[in-house]
Amino acid sequence: MKKKTIQNTYRFLDVFILLFLILDFGFTINDDYKPFKLYGFFIITSVLVLFNLFKLHQFGKDGVKRTIKFNIGILLLTLVVASLLMLSNAGYNIVEHTRETKVIFEVGLFFYLLVRLTFLIKYIYKIYFNPAILFVGSFGIFSLMGAFFLMLPRVTTHGITFIDALFTSTSAICVTGLAVLDTANDFTRLGQTVILVLIQIGGLGILTFTSFFAYFFKENSSFREGMYVKDYTASDNLQDVLKIGARIVVFTLTLEILGAIFIYFSIDNIDTVKDKMFFSVFHSISAFCNAGFSTSSSSFYDASFKFDYSLQWVVMILIVVGGLGYNIVYNGYTYFKSAFINVFVTKVKTLPVRVFKLNSKIIFVTTTILLLVGFIFFFFAEANHSLKEHTTLFGRITSAMFSSVTPRTAGFNTIDYTQVATPSLLFVILLMWIGASPASTGGGIKTSTFAIATMNIFATARGRKRIEINTREISSTTVNRAFAIICISLIVIGTSIILLLFFEPDKNLLSIAFECFSAYSTVGLSLNVTPHLSEPSKYVIIAVMFLGRIGTLNLLFGMLGQVEQKFYQYPQENILIN
Repeated sequence: MKKKTIQNTYRFLDVFILLFLILDFGFTINDDYKPFKLYGFFIITSVLVLFNLFKLHQFGKDGVKRTIKFNIGILLLTLVVASLLMLSNAGYNIVEHTRETKVIFEVGLFFYLLVRLTFLIKYIYKIYFNPAILFVGSFGIFSLMGAFFLMLPRVTTHGITFIDALFTSTSAICVTGLAVLDTANDFTRLGQTVILVLIQIGGLGILTFTSFFAYFFKENSSFREGMYVKDYTASDNLQDVLKIGARIVVFTLTLEILGAIFIYFSIDNIDTVKDKMFFSVFHSISAFCNAGFSTSSSSFYDASFKFDYSLQWVVMILIVVGGLGYNIVYNGYTYFKSAFINVFVTKVKTLPVRVFKLNSKIIFVTTTILLLVGFIFFFFAEANHSLKEHTTLFGRITSAMFSSVTPRTAGFNTIDYTQVATPSLLFVILLMWIGASPASTGGGIKTSTFAIATMNIFATARGRKRIEINTREISSTTVNRAFAIICISLIVIGTSIILLLFFEPDKNLLSIAFECFSAYSTVGLSLNVTPHLSEPSKYVIIAVMFLGRIGTLNLLFGMLGQVEQKFYQYPQENILIN
C-alpha cells in the first residue's frame, strides 16, 4: 500500500471524525437514534486503532512512530475506559450507556484530533514560508471555525446570527472580551466551553501548541519551524526554541490550574454560583489569557463578587503574570534565584551581572509604574464615585488596584464604567492603549513600545542622538518600530472611531472612542455600547479586534515581504520639524 494512499485515508478519517463530533456536540438526537451514536463511537475508535497499528508497522521514522504510538495509546485508553464504564453499569439501558460513555469518547477523540492538527500545521510550515501571514492566517481560520461552532443548535439558548457568532468567536480568539450577547445566559455550558477553548488557543497561539507537541514527541524541527516559533515566543536563539514553546504551555497550564484552585476556594461560600468547578476553570483561563470573558452577566460587579476581595486578588495576579509573559517571568525568576544563591548559599554578596536583561528591566519597571500610578489615580479620583460602595480601607485598596490592573487588556470589572467620572474614563483609555507586554497574552501597543517612545522623547529634548540605559544602547531599528506601532495604532483606532460615528449617529464620541480603544487593545471593557451596535459597526469592531491582536505591523510585514538590504546610502537632507 502506497504511503500517499495511507496519508489520504488518514485525512479522510480526520474529517469524518470532526464531522461526527460536530453532529454529536451541536445537534440534539432523538433517543431512538442514540444507540447508533454509541456504536459509531466504538466503531470509529476501533478503526482508528487498527489503522494506526497498520501505519506503525508499514511506515515511520522514530519521531513519527512515537506520535503513532501516542495516538494508539489515547485511542486504546478511550476504548478501555468506556468499556469498563459500561460493564460497571450493566443495569443501564442503551440510552443511559450512551449518555455515560460519550464524554469518554469525546475527550479521547478531541485529543487525537488536536495532535493531528498540530502536525497539519507542521506540514504547512514546510510548504509555505511566511511567519507573519501564517500567524495572521491561523487567527483568521480559527475565528471562522469558532463562528461555525457557535452557530450549532446546542451551543446557544435562543440561536445566534452569523455576525454575532463571528463577533463572539473573534473576541474570544483575540482574547478581547467584548460581547454582543450575554455569555452567562445566551450560551449553554457547551457554548461557554467553546468560547473557553478559543480563549486558550488565542492566548497561547497555535504555534506554541505545535512547539509543545513537537518537543513532547522529541521530533527534529526544521530551520523554518524554528524561525516561526522564535518570532512568536520572542526567543533569542533557535537552539532551544521548541523547548521554550513547550515550557510556555506547561507554565500556562500550571498557573491556570493553580488559579482555578484558588478561585474555587475564594467562592466556596457563594451560593449563587451553581457549578463552582467550571466557574473557577473558566475565570482562571480567562484571567491569565487577559480575555475578560465571564460566566457572570455583570462580570465581578455582580453583588456576589464585588466584595469578594480574595477572588479579585487571585484574578489580578493571573492578569499581571499573563500580561508580563513567560519570558519576563522566567528571566525574573532566574535573576532572583541567582541572587539568592549568591547571597545565602555561596556567601558572595554581589548581585548577578547581566542576568536580568535590559528588555525585562524596561518591561518590569514600566509595568510597575503603570500599576502604581493607576492605583493612586483611581484611589483618589474615584473616592466619591465608584469606591463609595466599599466601606473598608482594604476594600477601597483592592477596588482601586483592580481598576488599575484590568484595563491592561483584561476586561473584568468590579465597577459600572457607565457611572465612572470622565477623567477616570480618559485615564482608562490611556491604560488600555498602552496594554500589556510583548510576547504575552495581552494586547495594546505594549509597555516596551510606550517606554521606548517616552525615553526617545526625553533623549531628543536633551539633544541626544541615542537612547542609552545601563551601558546599553537601544537600536535605531527598535525606536523606529516603536513609533511605527504607535502611529499605526492611532490610525486604525481613529479610522474605526470615524466609521462608528458614521454608523451610530446616536452615540456620543467618548463612548465610541472607549469601545474602539478597548477593541484594538483587546481589553473588553465597555460602556454598554457593543451589545447595541448595528451590523456594519460590528464588522468594524471585528476588524479592529483582529488587527489589534495580530498587530498591524505584522500584517504589513507579511503583505509587503522582506525588504532587501541595501549596501549604499544617499546623501542626507534635513526636513523642517517644529
